[in-house]
Amino acid sequence: MDAGTPLDRASRYLHPVAGAWGRFVERLVGFSAWRQLRRWIAARWPMPALVSDVVDVAYMSWWVDIQALPVPPAGYHYPSWEGRTPFTILSYRHGHFGPALAGPFRRLFPSPLQSNWRCYVLREDDSNDAAPTVLFLRNVMDSLPHVVGARLFSDAMQPQLAHSMQHRCDHAIVSTRIAPGDGGAPALLAELGVGDPWPPGTSWVASFGSRDAAVRFLACQDAAVSIAPDGATAFTVIALPVDLSTVVPLTLRSLHCPMLEQVGADPADALCFLLPRVPFGVVSERLL
Repeated sequence: MDAGTPLDRASRYLHPVAGAWGRFVERLVGFSAWRQLRRWIAARWPMPALVSDVVDVAYMSWWVDIQALPVPPAGYHYPSWEGRTPFTILSYRHGHFGPALAGPFRRLFPSPLQSNWRCYVLREDDSNDAAPTVLFLRNVMDSLPHVVGARLFSDAMQPQLAHSMQHRCDHAIVSTRIAPGDGGAPALLAELGVGDPWPPGTSWVASFGSRDAAVRFLACQDAAVSIAPDGATAFTVIALPVDLSTVVPLTLRSLHCPMLEQVGADPADALCFLLPRVPFGVVSERLL
């Protein structure tokens, strides 16, 4: 029987292609002695800040049944609107993701694709209108070096490697495709129209009072929590100065996503939008 909670089981790395190489990578990123040494070092010396000039950030959000979600970390709860809470998939391309200390040499760093699958949590004494913290349910990247590096040097980011991944944005269409292969990444195939007007009345407006308030809730955070494969809870301070005036409406044209079916989301009730670019930074990380 597999021990652990749904969140820490989901964060355990599964390589997308079976074989000796995949087993080697799984053992490398799961090496517990290295994890304990790295945590000992991190408790004494802070991690270097990481930055990225992120582009083409496509948000897709739905209402999901709280009962269908994993139990949140201790001390947190899901904000609730009639038993439902927001669930978001956002996909984007990094812009030279690397340490801030690299300065102008950061342009030498690559720009992988990433997709974050997340809910939102509040501290136990917070009300629904408080600023939420992101709870990562899944993270996916298309670069094995970034996946291995994140897992070896961080508890907060536990990405899965997609077997193949595409995220494209032009003047009319945003399309995202994640093929998991035999690995731990979730499957996704989505196409969104750029700039189509949002419908005048939705459940998001009814719950938040306005669409702008809903977008602010979904996009503006300064902290995230995640569960490591051994069950530890990591807390990350992030810098994400979102300019809401740059938000571009998106409409969902087609979608295939088995995980959404599992959490009871209604594809027709999506709130989607695009941030053309936003600077992103990982400021600090610690275990709770």
